[in-house]
Amino acid sequence: MKKTPKRRTPAKAKAHLLGVGLDNQDGHKRITSAEQFTILGGSAETHERMTETVVKTFETLKTRRKHLHTVEPGELAEIIHKSTPQ
Repeated sequence: MKKTPKRRTPAKAKAHLLGVGLDNQDGHKRITSAEQFTILGGSAETHERMTETVVKTFETLKTRRKHLHTVEPGELAEIIHKSTPQ
């Protein structure tokens, strides 16, 4: 009797943005995380800017009907650049 190979369920594509702030001098540990991003460290101002950037980035992806795991790196870089507060 010949065994048929078990079908594997395809793994869900995973993608995650990681932001790391290195300008913290007050000793406070700042961590903000969600399903698809994590922001670590930074001064209060830097952490807030990174968080705002990521939130706007995901809003733009949603508007464009794209997902983090499917968007091209160049397009993602452009979205992040445009989402960064001035």
